[in-house]
Amino acid sequence: MRIFGKGRHRPSASWRQATDRAFTLIGDGRYEDAGALLTRAADLEPWLSESWFNLALLHKFRHDWEQARAAGLRAVALLDRETGAPDWWNVGIAATALQDWPLARRAWQAYGLKVPGGSGASGEPVGMDLGSAAVRLSPEGEAEVVWGRRLDPARIEVLSIPLPSSGRRWGEVVLHDGVPHGERTTAAGHAYPVFDEIELWAPSPVPTWVVLLEAATEEDRDALEQLAADAGFAAEDWSSSVRLLCRLCSESRMPSDEGDGEHLDPHDHSEPGHPGPLGHRTDGQLWAPERECGIAAPASLVRGLLDGWVADSPDSRAWRDLEEVC
Repeated sequence: MRIFGKGRHRPSASWRQATDRAFTLIGDGRYEDAGALLTRAADLEPWLSESWFNLALLHKFRHDWEQARAAGLRAVALLDRETGAPDWWNVGIAATALQDWPLARRAWQAYGLKVPGGSGASGEPVGMDLGSAAVRLSPEGEAEVVWGRRLDPARIEVLSIPLPSSGRRWGEVVLHDGVPHGERTTAAGHAYPVFDEIELWAPSPVPTWVVLLEAATEEDRDALEQLAADAGFAAEDWSSSVRLLCRLCSESRMPSDEGDGEHLDPHDHSEPGHPGPLGHRTDGQLWAPERECGIAAPASLVRGLLDGWVADSPDSRAWRDLEEVC
């Protein structure tokens, strides 16, 4: 995070000391004290883009987006290169948080990204086609990694159904940081970055429910997930999709489908009776008919959805203990 001047001159020893001490305080969560030191550093070397970059970074940590935008603009005004500077990325995050779409577009373009709509467009940057990614919700607390669709370089729409402990819902849009912490890979060889959530950008009106299913086969479980998707909502078998990982594993390069099949996943820290592919194993059996399932659907629809699922195959399907959890 500490970037020292490479251009006109080297920063002074006082600047370096203030900056080093400030980032130590940031690591301890002492943002106010760090802000005083970074402001002093900017007074000492106001012509260094790094002085303002560091202040913009601090304001991002504090979610003070007006100040982050102001400091970020001072940083980019002093840059000695045209594209690719992380200063522009921080400006883009602040502008997105504030819905300052002209500035967000300018920031992504200055960083070197293609933004549909051309330089004259002023609305939200849509159609950037950045694909899928994972996002770590509540990274400083009980972190949970979920899948989503990238709307632009700073926002992800959550497409998994988060556990209630995250306080997040399916369909919400979260603002995320620019540097990935970890990757998730698939059997096909694709790698997807894991970004850390900064804050909730747009809430979802769709509640989260938990229900216990009796699904005789995986096909029965899949049928409920498809039925929910066809209705425009979602269902997710938490018994197989949730994997408990330590922080080191979570922030590393991890296969996204570990825990399936006959081999034990050494990274899965779940226990029998708890969520996770290993926690839902039974003796001599890979499929346990009782499944804990998350459903994202309105109250007016969820029971009818479950009843319709059972009606399609009453001998192999049942549900009980439906509860709204988020």
